[in-house]
Amino acid sequence: MRIVLQRVRRASVTVEGKITGAIGPGLLLLLGVGADDTTADAQWLVEKIVRLRIFPDAEEKMNLSLLDCDGEALVVSQFTLFGSLKKGNRPSFNRSAPPELARELYAEFCRQLSVALGKPVPTGIFGAMMEVQLLNDGPVTLILDSHQRDF
Repeated sequence: MRIVLQRVRRASVTVEGKITGAIGPGLLLLLGVGADDTTADAQWLVEKIVRLRIFPDAEEKMNLSLLDCDGEALVVSQFTLFGSLKKGNRPSFNRSAPPELARELYAEFCRQLSVALGKPVPTGIFGAMMEVQLLNDGPVTLILDSHQRDF
């Protein structure tokens, strides 16, 4: 699994003119599921994300985690994170998980994240065309990959 993680002051996702998820201060998580991902990948990412010390403390140093600051998380499916541009100019998505597996692991990731945070986790709609709006905070943007843990 791959995640582009953005610290935000607020973020929302809209499908067909209706907001399906919105948060205040916290993390916008763009989640891509690869063909060889499992629930163990979701678990590793959730444990890492909720403990990342990327929120400012009283001295404006990045010392607080999402748990420490009671932040929120918004998760949006993003299969294009597994796009390959190795050949030609049009991306290939052969490394993305098939939709059935991706939907299952996306839901599992969101479930585990909700449990870890102790609150509901808003989302987009899997497979839908979505509009994502955010006010980046920092900006702070990181990439996590459950198969390249030293990324």
